[in-house]
Amino acid sequence: MTQKGAEACYSPQGKKEIQTSIAYYMANASKIRDGLKKAGYEVFGGVNAPYIWLKTSDNLSSWDFFDKLLNKAQVVGTPGSGFGPAGEGYFRLSAFGKKEDVEEAIARITSL
Repeated sequence: MTQKGAEACYSPQGKKEIQTSIAYYMANASKIRDGLKKAGYEVFGGVNAPYIWLKTSDNLSSWDFFDKLLNKAQVVGTPGSGFGPAGEGYFRLSAFGKKEDVEEAIARITSL
């Protein structure tokens, strides 16, 4: 089964479906990046990968920012400190989701 799935990825139809999925998630990444920039966040990434990093607001620690988003916006992401000491003060969001959910999350974050 796994081998057939891998084989299908290299078929013309498989390649087309992969490109469609990549375009969908990268469009989500653009929405996240643009929405956060418009709201005044310092944003990184989301250009060549579906992960968007932002500098936490108000000099909050990455875990305090996590708590703020969870409790006030009901949005979950990954605290930067989970990636090591250099990640402290940053937060990662993922573009892997439905377009509508991404739009709702950005609206909630930017309303804080």
